[in-house]
Amino acid sequence: MELKDLIAPETYNLTSEIDRFDSDRVALRWENETGEKKTVTYHDLIQRGKKFANVLTELGIKKGDRIMTIVPRIIDAYVIYLGALRAGIAVIPGSEMLRATDIALRINQGEAKAIIAYHEYSGQVDEIKEELPSLKYKISVDGETDGWMSMNKLINEASAEFTTVETNKNDMAFLTYTSGTSGTPKGVVHSHAWAYAHLRIAAPRWLDIRDGDTFWATAGPGWQKWIWSPFLSVLGKGVTGLVYCGRFHPEKQLQLLQDYKVNVLCCTPTEYRLMAKVDGLGKYDLSHLRNACSAGEALNRGVIDTFKNTFDITLKDGYGQTESTLLIGTMVDTEVRQGSMGKPILDEFITIIDEDGNPVPVGVVGNIAVRRDFPALFRTYYHQPDRYEAAVIGDYFLTGDRASRDKDNYFWFHGRRDDVIISSGYTIGPVEVEDALLKDDAVKDCAVVGKPHVIRGNIVKAFVILKDGYTGSPELVKNLQTFVKNETAPYKYPREIEFVTDLPKTISGKIKRSALRDLEVRRARENGLTV
Repeated sequence: MELKDLIAPETYNLTSEIDRFDSDRVALRWENETGEKKTVTYHDLIQRGKKFANVLTELGIKKGDRIMTIVPRIIDAYVIYLGALRAGIAVIPGSEMLRATDIALRINQGEAKAIIAYHEYSGQVDEIKEELPSLKYKISVDGETDGWMSMNKLINEASAEFTTVETNKNDMAFLTYTSGTSGTPKGVVHSHAWAYAHLRIAAPRWLDIRDGDTFWATAGPGWQKWIWSPFLSVLGKGVTGLVYCGRFHPEKQLQLLQDYKVNVLCCTPTEYRLMAKVDGLGKYDLSHLRNACSAGEALNRGVIDTFKNTFDITLKDGYGQTESTLLIGTMVDTEVRQGSMGKPILDEFITIIDEDGNPVPVGVVGNIAVRRDFPALFRTYYHQPDRYEAAVIGDYFLTGDRASRDKDNYFWFHGRRDDVIISSGYTIGPVEVEDALLKDDAVKDCAVVGKPHVIRGNIVKAFVILKDGYTGSPELVKNLQTFVKNETAPYKYPREIEFVTDLPKTISGKIKRSALRDLEVRRARENGLTV
């Protein structure tokens, strides 16, 4: 693949990729946990998206503006994105697990003109106490909410005639927030050109999507991975996407794979781990499943062996970030090397460098780095150029992870360069959890790290120093966990809390999270957990 093949035309709107499939071809098959089912064609989805583009335009939201959306795995998630992008409006994804303070930060920093939220999630928005000077409209999805406009009513009254707004390839398409080790979450700016490159890299070379496939990617709409796969890699390739709106149960996931004759699956290692533990796994017919991919964290060898021995399916690791597309993985033409991350998707753009920006020799651990001119790399952190520059060495953007490579250019993971925790595929910044804990009256100081876990990869663990007058107890642990759940997204809460009298610190007074991580790794190994 040549570089020129990944460069979008100067005038380019990513919805043009989807318009090529405007027909009665099935775009999405949707099911929820009560068994309700829906099917939507490409034509119907595109038409509803055009109506929503008219809705936004008639409200005065125009090219270059931004909207925020918080919706579950429903068909209208696709409609919102298609409508906004067609109108030249960028989308800020939001998880349903965000709390009022999280939502306010994204609205204010992203200067969102509207928030479009599933009706059951509107309460968190209405609880926001901060001023929201940019926000003009609140639109409720799939239900009525007092004080909100109704998306269904607005769309029913809108025209399906809409001419796609002319956008430059470098215009913002998505503003996705990601956690870091310090400060507030960072707004990752992706342009329409990013989508062009992504569709020509990850979908064919890793996911191996082919005409006529049914593809199930389980990520939710609040995450960049949803844009990667359930949205772009389904609709941009003209295949049928399976969408399941319900709580995860491994038996249900296996049943859906069988019933819908899924050809390509992409889910988290945690999902694979739990499916691998199902009794009678071999009773499920997964004979249609041609390609099974995993992203978010490393896969366990035992899980890989279980799927291979039971279904003759080789699970394929993939590594990427909110800031990029897939960077490293087991491609369709790559031999699986157990324990390896795989190979770079494009050798000339992805390498391992030292702290001075020089490529390191074979076998030497260094920083996984991406050339800054890689077409599927983000543009910057919105309104935070200093944080972008802090992640740059010379011509390279640092992913924050460390690895070595062998003589055949397979990469081998060696851990985080920073303190970010990846748990069940979620990326969690320790500072966010620490900030929440420190708001509790009982907490004097704290440090948060990832603790190895057999199912989740890692869990969030907090080491807490209590203020005078407070004593550690199981009841206080529960109280602190509940407090954090109410302060920030619930998936970030510490699943384990250890009360201590001191924390390891540097001479300058910074907490040495690395020492606490090392402690948890030692403990895990002593308990027989492979780390």
